Amino acid sequence: MAGSRPAMTHEVAPGACIPPPWRLSHARPLQLRAHSMSEKKKKKPQKVKARLPRGFADRDAGDIRALDGMMARIREVYERYGFDPVETPMFEYTDTLGKFLPDTDRPNEGVFSVQDDDEQWMSLRYDLTAPLARYVAENYDALPKPYRSYRAGWVFRNEKPGPGRFRQFMQFDADTVGAPGVQADAEMCMMMADTMEALGIPRGQYVIRVNNRKVLDGVMEAIGVTDEAQKLAVLRAIDKLDKFGVEGVRKLLGEGRKDESGDFTKGAGLELERREKVVSTVGATSLSDLVFKFAEDRAEAALKWIVSLRNSNIERVQSNKINDFLKILENREYYGPISVTVHKDMKQIAVDTELDDARLLLKEVSGFVDLSTYQLLLVGSKIGEAGRAELNAISNMIESAGYADRIKIDPSVVRGLEYYTGMVYEAELLFPVTNEKGEEVVFGSVGGGGRYDGLVSRFRGEPVPATGFSIGVSRLMTALKNLGKISTDTPDGPVVVCVMDRDIDALAGYQQMVQRLRAAAKQEEDKVKRGEHGIPFRVEMFQGNPKQFGKQLQYADRRNSPLCIIQGSNEREQGIVQIKDMIEGKREAAAFESNAEYKAARPGQYEVPAESLVDEVKKRLAEQAADRDA
Repeated sequence: MAGSRPAMTHEVAPGACIPPPWRLSHARPLQLRAHSMSEKKKKKPQKVKARLPRGFADRDAGDIRALDGMMARIREVYERYGFDPVETPMFEYTDTLGKFLPDTDRPNEGVFSVQDDDEQWMSLRYDLTAPLARYVAENYDALPKPYRSYRAGWVFRNEKPGPGRFRQFMQFDADTVGAPGVQADAEMCMMMADTMEALGIPRGQYVIRVNNRKVLDGVMEAIGVTDEAQKLAVLRAIDKLDKFGVEGVRKLLGEGRKDESGDFTKGAGLELERREKVVSTVGATSLSDLVFKFAEDRAEAALKWIVSLRNSNIERVQSNKINDFLKILENREYYGPISVTVHKDMKQIAVDTELDDARLLLKEVSGFVDLSTYQLLLVGSKIGEAGRAELNAISNMIESAGYADRIKIDPSVVRGLEYYTGMVYEAELLFPVTNEKGEEVVFGSVGGGGRYDGLVSRFRGEPVPATGFSIGVSRLMTALKNLGKISTDTPDGPVVVCVMDRDIDALAGYQQMVQRLRAAAKQEEDKVKRGEHGIPFRVEMFQGNPKQFGKQLQYADRRNSPLCIIQGSNEREQGIVQIKDMIEGKREAAAFESNAEYKAARPGQYEVPAESLVDEVKKRLAEQAADRDA
C-alpha cells in the first residue's frame, strides 16, 4: 500500500511533524468542502433592485379612477361637438413621425427608438397628431371629409426629466382634417373653453390664448431672420416665455441658456438689436416703446396702417380711439414740428417729418390706441398681413358666439412644434400656485394646438388642411386637484365576506352570499344608469390564508372596506350572520383604552337573520353614504 502512494514533491525539513496518512487522506476533502461552500456563496442569485426609471410614474387606484372620471367629462364635450373616437398604436415608423421635436438630428434624439429586424427605425410616439396624420393619409379615400376625431393615449419624450416633467404622459386630442376655414380653428378654441368649464374650472380662472404662425413668420421677415433652422430656434425660444421669463427668452434668442443643473441649451444666435425686437414683439409692447426701439424709420407707414385699422375688424372701442386721434390730426395742419395731411374721408394720411418728430407723433398715438409691436412690424409683410386678417376673422367669430371673455388674441403664443402653419392656441389656467422654489406663480398651460396644413400633405403630396388641440391630461389633473375639483382619495373598497371555515359546504355557502350581494349591487348600478337613486357597491370573498381571522379584518381595513360579513359554524346553525361596520368600528374604537377591551366589545358589529343580509347591507351602506354627504 505504501508503495502505491505517490511520491511527495516537496522536501520535509528535519524534525518536522509529518501528519499520519489518515489525516492526509482527509485534508483534501475538507479543503474541497470549504471551497465548495465559497463557490455556492458566489453563485447565490443576486436580488434585482426594484426601482422606477427616471421620468416615469406609477399610478394607484385613486389616480386611475380620478383620471377616468375626468376623461369621461372631456369625452362628453368632444362627442357633443360631433367628434368620433379613433386609436393608433404607440409605435410608428420614425420617418412617419418626422423631425418635429427639439434637437432632432437622429432617431433617438427626443424620442425613444428601436430598430426592427428589417433595419427600419420605429419610435414611440411623442404626440398624437403625427400618428393621426399617418392614419388619415393611409385611409384617406375611406374617411369622410372633414374628418373629425378624438383620441387619448400615452406619449413619450426622450428628454431630461425633472420636477413635474415626465418622459411618459397622457394626452387627449381632438382634430378636424379637411377644413381650411378659420371657423374650424374658432370651433377648436370654443371647444377648449367648454372643456375647461365641463371640468369645473370657472370663467376668470382660465383663458384660451390665440395667435397665428403667419404673423410670427411676418415678424421673422421684418427682423431679417430667413434661415429656417434659426426661425425654428427663435420660435422655440419664444415658446419658453412662461417657463423661463423674459430674461430666459433673451438668453435663448442669443448665445444660449444654462439651467440650474449646469446643462447648456444653445440659443438662436440673434444679435442684440434683433433679439430686443423679438422680446418686444412677444411682450405686446406699446407703440411708444416700439418707436424708441426699432420703428423710428417707419412712421409714415405706421400712421397709414393706423388709418386702415379704423375700418377693419378691430374692437369698437379701439376704432373710436383711432377716430379721435385722426380728428385731432385733421384739425391741426401743423402738429408741433410735424406736417401732417389727412384726406377729408380720413382714409389717407401723409407725414412729412424728421425722425425725432416721428417719435413724438407715434408716442401721441399710443395714448389713443393700444397697438402692439408685432402689428406695426407687419406693415409690408404679405404673410404677416394674411395672419393678421385671420386673427381679425377669428376674433369676430368668437365675439359673435359669446366667447370673447374667454378667448383672447395674444402675440406671445407660439407653440414649440415645427409643424404648425397658421392659428396656434393655448389653454392657460390663471389661478396661483406655489412652485418648487416656494414662489407664487400662475399655474399656466394645460393644453394647446393649432393648424398644421402640411402634416398630412407629407404623405399625399397635395394640400390637406387640418387643425386640432391636445390636452395635457396629467398636468390638467394636477390643476383640478389644486382647485378641489377632483379627488384621488381611496374610494370605498368592497364588502368583504370573511372565510371562517374551510370545508366544502362552508365555502359554497360563502360563495352563495357573495353572489346574492353582487346581484343586489348590479341592481343598484342599473338604478344609477336609469337616473334613479342607487348605492352601487362591490363584493368579494376573502381569498387569502383564512387561519387568522384578525388578518382578514386587517385586509378589509387596508382595502377601505365599508362592511365585513362574518358567519362561522355557530352562526350558520342559528341562521344568522354577523355584520361588522368597519367605519363605525373605527369611530367606536377610540373609546377603548386596551386591545383586550376592544376585542371583547367588538365595536360596530351586530347580527341579523341570514335571509335579511342583502337588505341590511344596502341599508347600512345608504346610512354611511348619508353620513359622508352630511
